[in-house]
Amino acid sequence: MKADNSAKADKPTKAKAGKAGGSRTTAALSELLRVPEGERLDLSTYDTRATPAGPANKAEALADLARMGERLADLQERLYAASTAGDRRRVLLVLQGMDTSGKGGTVKHVIGLFNPSGCRIKAFKTPTPEEQNHPFLWRIMKALPERGEIGIFDRSHYEDVLIARVRELVPRSQLGRRYGQINRFEKSLTHDGVTVIKCFLHIGNEEQRDRLLERLDRPDKHWKFNVGDIEERALWPAYQEAYEIALERCSTEAAPWFVIPADRKWYRNWAVSKLLLEHLEALDPQYPKGDFDVEECRARLLASE
Repeated sequence: MKADNSAKADKPTKAKAGKAGGSRTTAALSELLRVPEGERLDLSTYDTRATPAGPANKAEALADLARMGERLADLQERLYAASTAGDRRRVLLVLQGMDTSGKGGTVKHVIGLFNPSGCRIKAFKTPTPEEQNHPFLWRIMKALPERGEIGIFDRSHYEDVLIARVRELVPRSQLGRRYGQINRFEKSLTHDGVTVIKCFLHIGNEEQRDRLLERLDRPDKHWKFNVGDIEERALWPAYQEAYEIALERCSTEAAPWFVIPADRKWYRNWAVSKLLLEHLEALDPQYPKGDFDVEECRARLLASE
């Protein structure tokens, strides 16, 4: 497996945002956590407990999330309103990570900041027989957000270059072509008005073990436990390599990857929310102007019984 990634070099300091700890900075979070296009990366150099540019502690993070929630809700409403006048823009948040990294938890906490009616959530499981009879991007295209919506993918098309690589589910030649297919697909999405935000929730090996043990210790968490997760842990190095390759080959100008330190749940939720806020503010959607005479309508209403 190392043949695809044998030329790895030391990661430049700029990309080691996970090393930044809790230091404050005026740089946008999307710049701090972004995987630079075309550069090699070694996930072992990223501190999964780091809090780059984040609040000092959980209490501050929760307070900041509450403040962000008002701004996010306003921007979401404006995005949807703009779509009623023909604006095709929408947002797609892609969440990837090892088991227990918090994909479901992130969905729960981030969606709580939005109006659920304007969100489209899809959790991708093992492909069904019907899905297996189609190209791997077929089921992804069916789940894309409509204009004005915020879509969230819990796992995504990247499963087809992650577990497919680790478990050798497809020939290596076919696997190699998929990275280019993904890049072309994501570029086409951006041309069609989709802002793609791809977050790798980077959890540490020990933290994952602790979270799995917690699921065993608590009967109310047993439903979350999968015996197969123990077997998957044995493949940790292979999965880390598969993620490194995917992040290297598919972090593009059109759709970059962001590495989110995920050992601290409060930071993970804050960072993903902050990334969404930065991207929505960059879109700056506006309420459409009415196509009617406001004063005339007001006068008619006042004159009515």
